[in-house]
Amino acid sequence: VINAGKSQHNEDQACCEVVFVERRTSPRGRLPSREGGGELDGGRKGFYFHYWALFDGHAGSGAAVMASKRLHLHICEQLRDLVDILQDASPPPICLPHDARASPVEPSRMPLAEDDREVPNDAVPRFHLEKAVSHESLVIGAIENAFKHMDDQIERERASQRLSGGCCALTAVYLMGKFYVANAGDSRAIIIRNGEIIPMSREFTPETERQRLQFLAFLRPELLGKEFTHLEFPRRIQPKELGKKMLYRDQNMNGWAYKKIEEDDLKFPLIYGEGKKARVMATIGVTRGLGDHDLKVFSSNIHIKPFLSCFPEVRVYDLTQYEHCPDDVLVLGTDGLWDVTNDKEVANVVMEVLTSYEPNDPCRYTMVAQELVVRSRGVLKERGWRLANDKLGSGDDISVFVIPL
Repeated sequence: VINAGKSQHNEDQACCEVVFVERRTSPRGRLPSREGGGELDGGRKGFYFHYWALFDGHAGSGAAVMASKRLHLHICEQLRDLVDILQDASPPPICLPHDARASPVEPSRMPLAEDDREVPNDAVPRFHLEKAVSHESLVIGAIENAFKHMDDQIERERASQRLSGGCCALTAVYLMGKFYVANAGDSRAIIIRNGEIIPMSREFTPETERQRLQFLAFLRPELLGKEFTHLEFPRRIQPKELGKKMLYRDQNMNGWAYKKIEEDDLKFPLIYGEGKKARVMATIGVTRGLGDHDLKVFSSNIHIKPFLSCFPEVRVYDLTQYEHCPDDVLVLGTDGLWDVTNDKEVANVVMEVLTSYEPNDPCRYTMVAQELVVRSRGVLKERGWRLANDKLGSGDDISVFVIPL
C-alpha cells in the first residue's frame, strides 16, 4: 500500500525469486554430492534457493529499487564457491585451493601449516589448531557478504543511477531445508507455527543499538564534528546546569549514574528521543540498512554513514525439525505493519483468515497478506485513517509477505 500520501512513489519495494546457483567451472576433480543436487539445468552443476525480500526506502526509492533488483544476485554470487561444499557431508575445508575456480580439496588432504611442513610428534599442541565451521555458518557468511557488496554497489553507482536515500532490508532465503532470515533495519519477520509465535528478527534502531553507536563515537570523536556528545542524558542539559550532577550513561552502561555536568556535555546527544522518534544525530531513525552514503546532519558537513551498518542479523529456522501444517506461515512485513499491529494481532488475523479458506486453496495466503495490509492502513474517516479500535492507522507504506511453510 502506498500510504498516507507521504510519497507519490512507493518507497517500499519487494522481490520474490527462485535462483539457480551454478558452481564455478572447475578444471579439477569434483567432490561427491550428498543430496544428488548434482547435474541440473542441462548438465550445469549447482542448486536452487527460494528468495523473498522487502526493502523499506527512505529519502527516496532509489536504493530500495536497486536492492530489489540486485541483492539476490549478490547472494547467488557469494554462494557459488559453496556449491560442492554444501552438498558434501564432510566439514568445510579451511582453505580453498590457489585456483579460485577449482573445486575444494577434501579436508583430510589439507596442509597442516602454511608452509606444508610436518609437525613433529613431540610438539603436543596446547589447544585445538582448527575451529569447526558448520555449513550453516557458511551460508550466513555468504548472505552477510552479499549485503556488503550490495551496499558497495549502491555507493559506486549512486551518481550514475541517481540513487537517492537508503533502505532497510529484510530477506528470507530457503536453502536445503532451512530458512535464513536476514534483517538490516526495522522491518520484522515472525513464524506462526501451530498458533505459537517465533520471532525471526529484531529491529535495529538508535535505542536497540545505542551501545554500539556510543562506542564508535567514543573511539572516534572526530566523527561527531564537535557538534555532538556520545553520552546519553534523560533530557537536554541547560547551560545554567553546569556544575550540577545529572543522570547519564555511556557505552558501557545499561543502568544510569550521576555525573558532574561539564561544558562538553552541553553538546547535542548522539542519540536523542524515544521509541519511533529516537534519532541518530537528530537525523535518521534506523541504524542498519543499505545506502545513505550521502546522508549528512542538517546544514552541516557531518556524515552519518559511519554510524550505520549494512550488515544484517541472520536467524536460521530448520524446517526439517518440525511437522508443519497448511496454517504454519512465515510473515515478513515492513514497519508500516508493525507500527500499529503487534505480533499477537498479526497471528490472530493469520488464523482467522486461513480458517475461512480450504487448506488446499493457494489464494488463502494472499488473502492473509491483503487483510494484514488493509487492517493496518485503517479506514478513512473524518479524523484521518482509523483502525478498528479507532486508533490512528499506519502513516507509512505497508508491504507484507505471507509464506506457507
